[in-house]
Amino acid sequence: MYKPLSLLDRWIQENNVLVNKWKQQERGGDASSRDQSQAHLRLCSSEFHKLLMKIQGVPPLADHTQLELTVVYNACVCSVAQSHFSEAELLLTRATERVLQMSGVDFVASDPSVFWRTVLKSVGNTALNRFVLYLLCLQWAIWLSTCQLKTIQVFQDELFSVFERLSAGVPDDGKSEPNGKSSDFPRLVMDPRILIELLQICTLIAQGAESLSEGRSSEALSGLQTASSLPAPRTLVAYTHLLSGLCLAHMSRPQMALQCYRKALETDSRCVCALYQSMLIYRQLGNTQAEIQALHLLHSTLMLPSATEPAPAGAHLLSPSLLLHSQSLSSLLSVPSALSVLHSLALKCVLHGRVSEGVEYYLDLLAALHSEDQHGMHAEGPPLPRLPELYLQAGAALLMAQRPADCMALCDEVITTTLDLLPEKLVLEEPEEKCEALCAEGEDKVATVLWAGAAYMLQGHCHAHLKDWKQAVTHYTRCVNLLGKVCFKKRDFQPQIPAADMVGKQGIDLCVLQRLKGLSLAGRGISFIQTDQLREALRDLQLSMHAFPECVGAGLWCGEVLWRLGRRREAAACWEKTWSLPTQVSEESLSVYLQEPQSGPVLDSTELHQRMQQLGPSF
Repeated sequence: MYKPLSLLDRWIQENNVLVNKWKQQERGGDASSRDQSQAHLRLCSSEFHKLLMKIQGVPPLADHTQLELTVVYNACVCSVAQSHFSEAELLLTRATERVLQMSGVDFVASDPSVFWRTVLKSVGNTALNRFVLYLLCLQWAIWLSTCQLKTIQVFQDELFSVFERLSAGVPDDGKSEPNGKSSDFPRLVMDPRILIELLQICTLIAQGAESLSEGRSSEALSGLQTASSLPAPRTLVAYTHLLSGLCLAHMSRPQMALQCYRKALETDSRCVCALYQSMLIYRQLGNTQAEIQALHLLHSTLMLPSATEPAPAGAHLLSPSLLLHSQSLSSLLSVPSALSVLHSLALKCVLHGRVSEGVEYYLDLLAALHSEDQHGMHAEGPPLPRLPELYLQAGAALLMAQRPADCMALCDEVITTTLDLLPEKLVLEEPEEKCEALCAEGEDKVATVLWAGAAYMLQGHCHAHLKDWKQAVTHYTRCVNLLGKVCFKKRDFQPQIPAADMVGKQGIDLCVLQRLKGLSLAGRGISFIQTDQLREALRDLQLSMHAFPECVGAGLWCGEVLWRLGRRREAAACWEKTWSLPTQVSEESLSVYLQEPQSGPVLDSTELHQRMQQLGPSF
């Protein structure tokens, strides 16, 4: 004989139908789009909320409470998965208050840890204890997702003991009862044990990142080493090794840090931050070839199609990325964009003798910037130099690779782009004491002049490389004339041509201007020497040394002109002074086009020393 379903049975059936629908969606998740999955999640969430309203429409009864807490759990999981944390927390509060009401406990507490201890105590060893623990897991997830790490710290002992307390009672298939048919008992959308495993390791990772950011590296390292042995997705285990490496790096143990980064990569080959941090360690240790290799691997990895870590079975709703929202962790895990890494790789190769490789990387970079596919362009990290700057760097690399025609073509692009933007005259006013930088408009004008000047200078280098001295003089002159449009005005004084002693006051712009002017005057002076215009050459070389005192080429060639003019003591003194110059600016900190050219006429230092010896013991 047919027996009609009771109200409780109908609600259980309704809950289980919703859970089964979600499980089917999960199993077919690969075939459905993210939008479809989100739409299905919203639908399930809405249906669970409607069901909960029906159940909570009657007074809390013992027979209904297990079902009610199960539906609250399912509805909360859906809300948290959509980052609706306030909504989820309200559901938890109402549910736990009903538990207290049913237990006859009249209690209100503003402190979350005190409130939850009271709730747990109220259910004691009853059948409801396990269901309340389910809800506590979700409260933990909310605290973690909203970065309430201090609250977790206060309640951590109880939270970390939840797994042991649930292990014996939660079945693998997510039913809320250890025995019986799935149709008889309300089912869960997510196995709480899997959730707890995620919460444990994510909590230790977030706490480690916070401690590390606050300078407590030893404390962070201890927790992260504990986390590395927990069962978890490989992405999270890789994070524990990575953060342990960061702790060791901060503790001045670079070799041990490298071992941790290697473990992170062995655990998860897509852990790009471990590659990036390894590269920084190699840079710190001065191991340039290893640094270049790490940059190459990092760029290759960043260019791969993005792939997320497969979530463990039953964990699709609440992912590690949802639980780890700490600003400290995000900062520690940030890496530069693929294009930024490619630029670093190109520059590093050019500066360290791998010019041909560097040129190819620069050309790949320019091609990527001009294409529609700018993979990784919007990742975190330092921004790329502006396009004219990149053209100039690539042009200088091409000249170093003895490809002057290609260099000139890139410089033509820069000149064509900036020609209409060049001011007739540019006056830089001394900034106020509280204002350390020029205004944005002034900076743009200065940058335009410097780019065009550098392009003319590089073209002068190209013609000098080709021994076309007349064209070299012409292009060096264009650079000098353009830079001459820039004047510096002190407060209450007339504008004046910038001098070397002003550089420190005005920063990098004037430093670049003086260096460009010095290199162009030196190039023009050397070109004049090749056509025996010694007086003009001496003038330019001396002006070059005034604008850019550290210019070795200007000093050596100035001595050569003085020697040819018969002023041999002055020549020897000039050489002596040039060889004793300190290197004030590291080549690593300079744009590659601001370095002295490696092509063109070269003086033999051995021969110059022999000449000095001929003058007597004083030299």
